[in-house]
Amino acid sequence: MALQISPLFSYFRAVLRTTGPLSCVRADFQATGVKFKHILSVQSPRLGAKPATSPHRGHIRAAIRGEKFSTALWKLSKGNGSSSARGRKGWLGKVAVGAVFGLSTFALGQSLHTGAVNAMALRVNLNSAEGNWKEIKDLLLSLSVKDRRQYYNTSNFVPLDDIPGWTPTAGGSESPCRQRNEKLDLKLSLYSGDITKLEIDAIVNAANKTLLGGGGVDGAIHRVAGPMLKKECASLHGCETGEAKITCGYGLPAKYVIHTVGPIAQGGVGEEEKKALRLCYKNSLKTATDHAARTVAFPCISTGIYGYPPEQAVHEALATVREYLDAHHDKLDRVIFCVFLPTDKELYLQNLPLYFPADPTGPTLKSKL
Repeated sequence: MALQISPLFSYFRAVLRTTGPLSCVRADFQATGVKFKHILSVQSPRLGAKPATSPHRGHIRAAIRGEKFSTALWKLSKGNGSSSARGRKGWLGKVAVGAVFGLSTFALGQSLHTGAVNAMALRVNLNSAEGNWKEIKDLLLSLSVKDRRQYYNTSNFVPLDDIPGWTPTAGGSESPCRQRNEKLDLKLSLYSGDITKLEIDAIVNAANKTLLGGGGVDGAIHRVAGPMLKKECASLHGCETGEAKITCGYGLPAKYVIHTVGPIAQGGVGEEEKKALRLCYKNSLKTATDHAARTVAFPCISTGIYGYPPEQAVHEALATVREYLDAHHDKLDRVIFCVFLPTDKELYLQNLPLYFPADPTGPTLKSKL
């Protein structure tokens, strides 16, 4: 038991440094010892009289060790000042319980770690600029989707199951510009609505070169994510046209935000602008798969104030996504084209079958849209 507890003290000292002073939890340790004394006395009224011959003497020794361990933990925390015990008393009690029943150092360490994370979670406020964005990011990325929902800054989030997959429809006035690839069926979605509500792995932000927020979808993403997004973006030192950089989603339902800077095409679209726009989609997808993000949503990049004609941008978007999925279809479950304007939705409905055609010899596949 001594060998198990000794390394735990080292771990506990480290936890004390990260979670703050714990001087107000002495009563919790004392209460834990009282509980075990009560349990033992109920089981055997004569334990106190004959501990040496009692068949439960091992439990008595364990209880004594547990009480000593609790006292030792109290001494470790003594002198660290005072703070609220909210979120801490419970996990310190677990340490004493673990000591009594002889849990392994690993198990006790896991209990301490979980308690420290829970204590930190109580202090997270994603609408405040106070705090360390790195620690908050680590916490959020460690949580399950269900646990992360308490931090969303948007209501009526849209889970992936509520976003129907797009399937090709045979026919049409134009001939497809790509061969059919049945492996890509249901890999695409066309969603009309607010990209900040999508509960998926990653959403793409049509950002500016500073990455510090702007208008349109960029501003909307920053507002919902909260000030921690701007803090992390500031650490990235900007982004060049066609590049993509990833951050945590913070208050967004999306786990990640992938920031990309589209080309400015107000003076017309040439080969340079086409290449830059394709790089936005390609690098965003590569960044997503590099971080194991299997669901990605794109806005209409560069078609707003950057002046790229939507009827031309849609072809660059679809062609690039098709090429990437042909090579990496096993790394992505869904690519979502998120449109806001009815005219953009119509452009995608018209052009999706050209890049993701149906089987001309088989039965007609009906779109779910």
